[in-house]
Amino acid sequence: MSEKILYSYTGIFDTPDEIIHAAEKISKEGFTKYDVNTPYPLHGMNKAMNLPPSKLGYLSLAVGLSGALAALLTMYWMSAVDYPIIVGGKPLFSFPAYVPVMFEVTVLSASIATVLGMLFIFFKLPNNSHPLQGTDYMKMVSSDKYGISIAADDPKFDESSIKNLLTELHAKHITAIYYDNEEINHKHNIFEPKFIGFLLIAALFTSGITYFTLNKLMFMLPFNWMMEQEKLNPQHSSEIFSDGFGMRKPVEGTIARGYLPYQFAGQPDLAGEKLINPLPFSEKVLTLGQRKYDTFCSPCHGYNGEGDSRLRGQFPNPPSLHSEKVRNWSDGRIYAVLMDGQNIMPSYTSQLDDEERWATIHYLRALQRALNAKESDLK
Repeated sequence: MSEKILYSYTGIFDTPDEIIHAAEKISKEGFTKYDVNTPYPLHGMNKAMNLPPSKLGYLSLAVGLSGALAALLTMYWMSAVDYPIIVGGKPLFSFPAYVPVMFEVTVLSASIATVLGMLFIFFKLPNNSHPLQGTDYMKMVSSDKYGISIAADDPKFDESSIKNLLTELHAKHITAIYYDNEEINHKHNIFEPKFIGFLLIAALFTSGITYFTLNKLMFMLPFNWMMEQEKLNPQHSSEIFSDGFGMRKPVEGTIARGYLPYQFAGQPDLAGEKLINPLPFSEKVLTLGQRKYDTFCSPCHGYNGEGDSRLRGQFPNPPSLHSEKVRNWSDGRIYAVLMDGQNIMPSYTSQLDDEERWATIHYLRALQRALNAKESDLK
């Protein structure tokens, strides 16, 4: 370096009392840009240095409150909007139940923001150089000495006055600290390519270790305890229940979410009287009905519903769906056949959902109308 640039003047003290007295004196003199370095925290040093509250707390507060609000909105969305389910009779928006999660998220987000803010904003990471780093001053205050460093950019800084002040305070090893080339030429840039590359490598390494541990290592001998834990498979017999079945029926009276019980089981005529097709007669519905009819109905009834299917002769011949009886059935009556089955035809409750059953009936009506068109249809 062709021209040295002064960073600060430092002084060494032997006892905590001496450094606290020096800090009080320098603070009273009106210096604002100085720092004290000790091998361990000293009680009362903040008061002696007349330090203002750290601005880092404002960052922690803002991020912590943001985390709490995000946790509240997320839980509200999941519990009351996206998947509303009543648990223990509580309302969907049960604020007391959200408090523990909000508290944890607040603490976690504030802690992470404090560490990252301190590293990237106040410590200017990825720059890890400092004029005091590696100096004899720092080596002494890192072991058993106490030091004070008065920055050269302090408004009251005067080189001769500083040396006299440190001498009056009985400081030892009064030393001038200069910037080095790396510190002078450094520009604070957290998007430095090398630093971003380091973060990516660290993320890949951490992800790889996590994946290997959770998906491979835990399943290796002798860590296969997750696979060999005591459990009861649905298709296995059970010694716990008196009927010997491992698969249990739902509790009587419970209804699966999104499912309405069929209340006309075994009563096809009543179903024909009470049930009405809720779907509109549209191209979209007919397309859905055709797809389901071709998949589940055409193997027996044929693609046109005439009972001339490709399975004809292998099973008792199915009736034509264009018979006067079927054409005169209401949609609800046909729906009952899909739900209960008829003769050798099984129930299609598990293969078709409610919308698909009604769409299939619409498509059957279209087939019937195509083969038995009215005179008005030809106009």
